[in-house]
Amino acid sequence: MKSRQKHDRFQYSVENVIDKPYNWTQMTRLMGYMKPYLGKWLPFAILSLAVVTLVRLGVPFLISIAIDEAIQKKNLMDLFQVAGMIMGLYVLGWMESALRIRWTNQLGHSVIYDLRQELFTHIQRLSHRFFDKRSAGSILVRITNDINSLQDLFTNGVVNIFIDIVMLIGILVMLFVLSPTLTFGIMIVLPLMFLISIQLRKKIRLAWQTVRLKQSKINSHLNESIQGIRVTQSFTQEQENLAFFERMNMDNFEAWRTATQRSATFRPIVDMAGAIGTAILIWLGATLIQADTISIGVFVAFAYYLGNFWEPISRLGQVYNQLLMAMASSERIFEFLDEKPSVPEQQEAVELTDIQGSIALEDVQFSYDGQRDVLHHIDLKIKAGETIALVGHTGSGKTSIVNLICRFYDPTGGRVKIDGVDLTQVRLETLRSQVSIVLQDTFIFSGSIMDNIRFGRPDAMDEEVIQAACAIGADFFISRLPNGYHTEVEERGNVLSQGERQLLSFARALLANPKILILDEATASIDTETEVKVQQALKRLLKGRTAIVIAHRLSTIREVDTIVVLDHGTIIEQGNHTSLMDRRGVYYDLVLSQFRVLGT
Repeated sequence: MKSRQKHDRFQYSVENVIDKPYNWTQMTRLMGYMKPYLGKWLPFAILSLAVVTLVRLGVPFLISIAIDEAIQKKNLMDLFQVAGMIMGLYVLGWMESALRIRWTNQLGHSVIYDLRQELFTHIQRLSHRFFDKRSAGSILVRITNDINSLQDLFTNGVVNIFIDIVMLIGILVMLFVLSPTLTFGIMIVLPLMFLISIQLRKKIRLAWQTVRLKQSKINSHLNESIQGIRVTQSFTQEQENLAFFERMNMDNFEAWRTATQRSATFRPIVDMAGAIGTAILIWLGATLIQADTISIGVFVAFAYYLGNFWEPISRLGQVYNQLLMAMASSERIFEFLDEKPSVPEQQEAVELTDIQGSIALEDVQFSYDGQRDVLHHIDLKIKAGETIALVGHTGSGKTSIVNLICRFYDPTGGRVKIDGVDLTQVRLETLRSQVSIVLQDTFIFSGSIMDNIRFGRPDAMDEEVIQAACAIGADFFISRLPNGYHTEVEERGNVLSQGERQLLSFARALLANPKILILDEATASIDTETEVKVQQALKRLLKGRTAIVIAHRLSTIREVDTIVVLDHGTIIEQGNHTSLMDRRGVYYDLVLSQFRVLGT
């Protein structure tokens, strides 16, 4: 029940902040993604606009001529000529429509491609702090659903706006040319229609914003549910999870229904205005015909123009709905695009190449949330080529030190240096190309074994990949797979054991040939026999590299050069295994307690 109450509070807090005025600046920014293609397609767009205007304005005018000059005067030759001209205009319109659809589709897909590419590229450059605050599902929905919702706007909406506006102006001009009196009589319904539509605008916009929020939440929950299915089944929480999803699904359904109902109210308003306009046309037109003010041909042409007048208004209402949906999505897209990395790169950042690998943390303080420090005045020097181990209880700050060395975060106080260079002055790409890290929870991508190892260095030859795998002892299980190194692994490497996934991750890091190698519980899921092979490989492969090892299994770090003992973000002991055991301090107690747990 508590979890559901939290869900409700979060839901209401989000909905309270979506009541914003229509942001034309934001829509102008969105339309800016069409700019690269206007130079190529603008001449065709102008030609298309001219053709469609000629067809839609010319046909009713020709019909009026056919009635007044050919039918009433029984002139068959003139009638055939006018009919031929009308047929020619329709053929021209059909050709224009086919080409316009092809062009608008290409334009829309190009814009969507550029926008999605820019968003994904930008997200990849954001710092870890950004991902700490957001679920994978909420990020995924921005790149997929929110951008997909802009598809109709760019493929049809934008072009139709210009066509319909020009058509409305052209039709109004023709109506006034044919009969100003009849035009003024019919147009009295327009102010009332626009007044009602303005009142609907805010409700429609808010409804589509709510839809986007509901979709984001349901996608986030789906992502978490699929990734956590083993936990759900282990605790037999399928029914609880299903009930929770059903509630979210119903919220999403209701949001869609509300939004579509509100959007659908615009078309009946246009139809009602058209019906009133038609009634006025019949009554007032009949009066003017009887008074010989207008001809029957003019009346028929007027009826055609009037029918064509309400159609673009209706389409403009649909396009406006698309604009409202686009605004709801673009707000969420631009929120990410405007996000700045919390680890900024200086404009004059230096290249970190051909380093020796010495590391220094000078009076470093660090906090993830800006309130509680997880590192307190850390002073640590690591010589080039030295192997050190970070040990301590959970939450002591081991991983935080690694995060600062990789510059996933910046310290809130003090400095972190490599070869004497402050990392805040270094290009991130060159820094991370010098550092490889193997995590306890390793990630395996969909693809082959070869591709996963080569991920650390995409230009590596197959022989180099195999050599790296052999060096850390992964070849013994890879060679037994159906297709060896070309065996396809499923998402997250589920066909492999945890230990096998860690070995692949280890080979990936070693193939990158880093100057600094970080092992974060890298041998936690490897059996004893495999661990012996890895330790033997490390003696050769760590030569000439600076290595930082985070390990709870203290038996794996006895031979490192220096062991740093942390407690609540502070270094309390430092030395090699022998000296720390002789000191009989915290490290000594950790070793003894671990031996007791293992029964040795």
